[in-house]
Amino acid sequence: MENRKRKIAILGSTGSIGRQAVDVVIRYPELFEVELLAANSNFRLLAEQASLTDANNAVICKEELYDEAQPLFSAGNTKLFSGMESVCHLLEDSDIDIVLASMVGFSGLKPAVSALKSGKTVAIANKEILVSAGETVMRLSRKHSAALIPVDSEHSAIFQCLQGAFGSRADELIITASGGPFRKNTLEEMRSVTPEQALKHPRWKMGEKVTIDSATLMNKGFEVIEARWLFGIPQEKIKVVVHPESIIHSMVRFEDGAVLAQMGAPDMRIPIQYALTYPLRRPSPCERLDFSSIGRLTFEEPDTERFPALDTAYRALACGGNACCIMSSADEQAVKAFIEGKIPFTAIHEVIEEALETVPFIREPDLDAIYETDRLAKTKALEIIDKIKK
Repeated sequence: MENRKRKIAILGSTGSIGRQAVDVVIRYPELFEVELLAANSNFRLLAEQASLTDANNAVICKEELYDEAQPLFSAGNTKLFSGMESVCHLLEDSDIDIVLASMVGFSGLKPAVSALKSGKTVAIANKEILVSAGETVMRLSRKHSAALIPVDSEHSAIFQCLQGAFGSRADELIITASGGPFRKNTLEEMRSVTPEQALKHPRWKMGEKVTIDSATLMNKGFEVIEARWLFGIPQEKIKVVVHPESIIHSMVRFEDGAVLAQMGAPDMRIPIQYALTYPLRRPSPCERLDFSSIGRLTFEEPDTERFPALDTAYRALACGGNACCIMSSADEQAVKAFIEGKIPFTAIHEVIEEALETVPFIREPDLDAIYETDRLAKTKALEIIDKIKK
């Protein structure tokens, strides 16, 4: 790593990934300088993080909270701004080295685009960025020589396996899934699950949105789409296998039949730290695997009858255009409605399917069309949710 500190921006710093990223950064003050922290509404935690990291700038994206938040920043060195436009402006005009994109949902796309256009390296933890606009995002990455480094444990695993392959071509990507909390439940049982039950992931500690997506297997569908764009692999060469122990985070099969797997404890600080320190590794406080106590590792095919979201994601990816954006944006609204108790768990997929059938398809969308697709899909999803509630 270069001698000077790496200047870091953490977008979504008060969320699950963002909090863990702050933990990583404060562990290595000699390596990192925090140029920017951005949060949606949790300004109290944002102020604490700014103090801990001595951040140069912070943004509270909900502009109406600025006046309430400002006094918490008055005694420190951190300059406070408000609104998403401020996030984009700071990304474009500062000399940030790495932007950790971990905002929840579609909201993460606009600042990621700003970072890429200004040639910043983006450590990508927000799935919706590549799911909604993968082709456009990868084009921007190439045009502006702005690297994308995966943070998701599965894509980080693939990335790490490829680093050890010395340029050998991957023949197949194998993405592992824990199976979520309802891996053994019947479809009838899943119709009555509560948000509290769905938010109890058996292996990982994650934010609400990604935890529910993991329970439906939509999260794995998103990861297939991400892998398609990150690694330039046709979707038919990207497989999903259920691995309940969550020890192997993903695998790469090469053309000679050899398979490389990345293994580790289910702790997101490992891939977050690797993305921020890449290409070097640093010591970490994370749990070490004790292979003698693991017992055995098991694998099984995903059940797409009980978890149809995975097949839906493959189908949307095959359609191309704005189909994945429609799916992702409808899912965002449906998951929110489920968490709020407005629709049953199994209705999440109903909302997505109807949105895919009714929102206009665009074969070659530009960024403006993607933003409009997001708006239309969320509006349609709300209409569908209202019908289900009645």
